[in-house]
Amino acid sequence: MAKTVMAIGAHIGDVELTCGGVLATYALKGYQVITVALTGGERGNPPHLTVEEYRKQKEEEAAGFAGVLGGTAVVLPYVDGELPDNEEVRYQVCDLIRSYRPEALMTHWKYSMHKDHELTHRIVRDAQFYAGLPAIIRKDKAHFAKGPYYAQNWEDSPEFQPYVYTVVSREGFKLWKKAIRLHWFAVNSPSFPYMDYYAHLMRCNGCLARTEYAEAFAVNEEDKRITVHEF
Repeated sequence: MAKTVMAIGAHIGDVELTCGGVLATYALKGYQVITVALTGGERGNPPHLTVEEYRKQKEEEAAGFAGVLGGTAVVLPYVDGELPDNEEVRYQVCDLIRSYRPEALMTHWKYSMHKDHELTHRIVRDAQFYAGLPAIIRKDKAHFAKGPYYAQNWEDSPEFQPYVYTVVSREGFKLWKKAIRLHWFAVNSPSFPYMDYYAHLMRCNGCLARTEYAEAFAVNEEDKRITVHEF
């Protein structure tokens, strides 16, 4: 069976921008790609669409992006800006982890200008713990996913320190650029040039990683361990 990677964002479009190059690269390696959005991100609606119309459009964009990568998009039913801080949503994410059994999780850093981003960080950490604990009985068996790896995001920048640079292949970068154009705001937002910023960030991180393109991730302090057997 193909291995799986899962990226979990607060809003549709978050992980597609911040982890998209890695997701596309792994898709080309044969991995199953799962994107999860805890809310629709619908309250950033453009003037020509209502919030409800933009929610529908964004759900179609999420499915379209994942489809280009041969993957699956999951969107939970919560409202943008009103993500609940409760056990129900944690167990929903736990169940997704157990169902899809990803090798690794990617999500938001712990500090952000967006409340949904910070809450998503906490939800994913708890859900990862629940998913890996056999004593918690759910529909599917326990599964531990590596990470979480916390994506570099200009909106989540306070105290963010890159620790892992993950290579984005040239073909993965091209596939990401094709897929991300399906997201209206990534190309057309009047407030921030999202696609251009993350495309250039991949190149800058590639320079730091001594490769062409890369995406940077932070990790938990307890995961910063390097074992050396011999110099």
